Amino acid sequence: MSQKQWPSWLPLRKDLAALSPYGAPQVPAEATLNTNENPYAPSPALVEAITKRVAHVAATLNRYPDRDATVLRAKLAEFINEQSATSFGVENVWAANGSNEIIQSLYLAFGARPTLGFTPSYSMHPLIAKVVGVDWHDGGRRPDFTLDIDVASRQVQQLCPALTFITTPNNPTGTKVSLAEIRVMAEATKNVEGLLIVDEAYAEFDEEESAVTLVNKFPNVVVVRTMSKAFAFAGARLGYLIANPELVEALFLVRLPYHLSALTQAAAEVALEHRTELLATVSKLIDSRKKVVAEVEALGLKVVPSSANFILFTGFDIPAPQLWQMMLDRGVLIRDVGLSGYIRMTIGNDAENKKFIEALKKCLNGEK
Repeated sequence: MSQKQWPSWLPLRKDLAALSPYGAPQVPAEATLNTNENPYAPSPALVEAITKRVAHVAATLNRYPDRDATVLRAKLAEFINEQSATSFGVENVWAANGSNEIIQSLYLAFGARPTLGFTPSYSMHPLIAKVVGVDWHDGGRRPDFTLDIDVASRQVQQLCPALTFITTPNNPTGTKVSLAEIRVMAEATKNVEGLLIVDEAYAEFDEEESAVTLVNKFPNVVVVRTMSKAFAFAGARLGYLIANPELVEALFLVRLPYHLSALTQAAAEVALEHRTELLATVSKLIDSRKKVVAEVEALGLKVVPSSANFILFTGFDIPAPQLWQMMLDRGVLIRDVGLSGYIRMTIGNDAENKKFIEALKKCLNGEK
């Protein structure tokens, strides 16, 4: 893609001029498997419950929302406590418009020193750092995309970062970091008076114990979560974090006034009240992931071990951008994540997964 030529009269920051906006292609497809969304829409009962709550809130839209989102944060704490046998309260939780706003706020509040991440990983970590003017460093990964904890610990010791990011399960690879390894990184970052940010956007799809269980022992550990994936609530844009109360309090210094709308808060509260129904799709997607992995491997391809709701695979002779287009021509939208020789697909419903396998088989065989 050619670089955008900005007009000379526009005083755009020079360090932003060469950047491209984040975003996957939004093009029509019979099977949309490129953005790691949950393919299962809310049930009619849940839609009705959200509609009723939003209708109630709509009567007071002339007033600002609860700027502290107290009810929502309490419900999020209750959910985490159920999942991980913890005892967090509203003071341990902060919510925002998607986990991206959470990440941006962490940079704004604590990004005075360098920050560290390990690519390939979630591309918004370095991009948001660039946008807000924070010095970001790449620690890298092994060739199999796993994280070398010994190397990472030494990098923390050398760089003394204010923020160190670990994504588990990792996007775009699906690989994970064990709780024992996170504990090592928590100790390393504590020793340099830095924060360890554990991005758990896909945690519900993994059997590993959550890093929220480390927060009380390590006050420098921050766990970032989202309702977009397992909750099938991507359109609502609700992210949150679990952390030490003092850290949560510090984030209120950088938040925008009334940043979380009353409508968003209301919809998210209803979703949390129906969490049993919504999270029922998680086990179904895990089973589907196993089936898709087996079918992709049966085609002679190699799948990177995944603990998320997507897979990254390789072993095809076609250049990834070309394979992406060939799949789209067959009605299947997947994701070229920019890793040479690899491509990613989101686990969809049974019909979408079947279409994906059929299209992939035809592409590999050179069929029309």
